[in-house]
Amino acid sequence: MTRELVLPGDLLDDGTMKPGEGTFVSDGKIFAAMLGIKSVKSNFVNVIPLGGRYIPAPGDMIIGKVIDIGPSNWLVDIFSPYPAPLHVNEVPWRVEFGDTARYLSVGDTLLAKVLSVDETKRVQVTMKEQGLRKLQGGQIVEISHSKVPRVIGKNGSMIQMIKTYTNCRIFIGQNGRIWMDGNMEDMVHAMQAIKMIDEGAQTLKLTERVKEFLESVYRKEE
Repeated sequence: MTRELVLPGDLLDDGTMKPGEGTFVSDGKIFAAMLGIKSVKSNFVNVIPLGGRYIPAPGDMIIGKVIDIGPSNWLVDIFSPYPAPLHVNEVPWRVEFGDTARYLSVGDTLLAKVLSVDETKRVQVTMKEQGLRKLQGGQIVEISHSKVPRVIGKNGSMIQMIKTYTNCRIFIGQNGRIWMDGNMEDMVHAMQAIKMIDEGAQTLKLTERVKEFLESVYRKEE
């Protein structure tokens, strides 16, 4: 296996190998789609992203943003190197060809699920399952996807504590995006708590410190 630092657009291979993660193909040649480490393994050339960007997997619950609209799909930014098409067959509405803009607009926020990921990391998402929907209003917080389990906590204990203190509605995407809605001051406190977790995920007694923070800010407001 060979490894080297590559930049977006760098030529990785003239077409003798297969395109893997973090790459794209143009005129039969394979190029880097992001800053990262070139990795060649089993005849696949990959780019391992620096900074640990989210790599989607089928079944992941994600929060996405619509960035483009086509006649039969929407293109969704899923906080990953790979944007994902959302086809009209994968939404809970009957959408006629060319009528997509009536249902979702550029900038809309979605609670969606990763439907499939092929070997070249082409991603498709769906909104057809129960609970998946367009998220109205609210605020988005973005954290490292690797910190999501810490924000959720054991058996959901950490996020439930934040919800209880702040009285905010909160949805967490496995891609590192968190959507919340509530009173603006409460949302600020929820964001501060989440940032504490993001920055101190590996530290000891994190739950106790987050609880102390929330208790202190709400004690001052009584």
